[in-house]
Amino acid sequence: MAPYIAVSALSHEGLVREHNEDSLAVGPWTLCATVTTNPQTLLFPLGPPCVVAVADGLGGHPGGEVASALVARRLAATGGGLDGEEAVREELQECNRAVHAAAAGEPELAAMGTTVAGVVLLPGQAVVFNVGDSRVYRVSGDGLDRVSVDDSPPLPPGRRTTSVVTQTLGGSFGLTVVEPHVRVSPLAAGDRYLVCSDGLTDPVTEEELAELLGRSYDTSERADGKAAFELWKAAIEAGGPDNITLALVRIGE
Repeated sequence: MAPYIAVSALSHEGLVREHNEDSLAVGPWTLCATVTTNPQTLLFPLGPPCVVAVADGLGGHPGGEVASALVARRLAATGGGLDGEEAVREELQECNRAVHAAAAGEPELAAMGTTVAGVVLLPGQAVVFNVGDSRVYRVSGDGLDRVSVDDSPPLPPGRRTTSVVTQTLGGSFGLTVVEPHVRVSPLAAGDRYLVCSDGLTDPVTEEELAELLGRSYDTSERADGKAAFELWKAAIEAGGPDNITLALVRIGE
């Protein structure tokens, strides 16, 4: 059987927020500002570029769900052409310009913005990217390796999370050029990635994430659907303080 991409994903408002401002892109499929507790599992051939991305609309700004949906839908539409690092960098700049343009002249959307994090999967390589504090992890038998870079100030001793984000797509009254974090890694059958918003990583520690994911390591995408549910459940049991969106990616063969 030819190598393929399996993605198990869900998005939920959590227990505190009144609505969901997160959006998700998996290949050409999107889930925008909606709620599900049952992970959706999607399969794609490993060949043409396939993007998996989470966009987290900025809380405290108007139009967070509009900004995140715009970015997710744009990445779903353009993802098939993201054939390398430079294409990803340029597309993130275009996403930034698109968010600013959508907000221009619309008082109810002024300074709307979103974070984004994801991975573009190609034969032999994964292009990992982010702007903001949504995250991408590589999952292995040794645990988790965070391969995204949080755009946030250094934390004081004893603090594990912060609500301060130093770089986003949109989020200001004038156009600001972003500096996306983009890295390329080898990709092989069996590789796994977790893409998620901070609604998962703020209430659940990386040690807890690694333990939950370790239970399904090197098994089928059916187990990944269960693992995605268990990750969501852990965030809910920790208080569900924010929207929770996650995608668990596996390269199968």
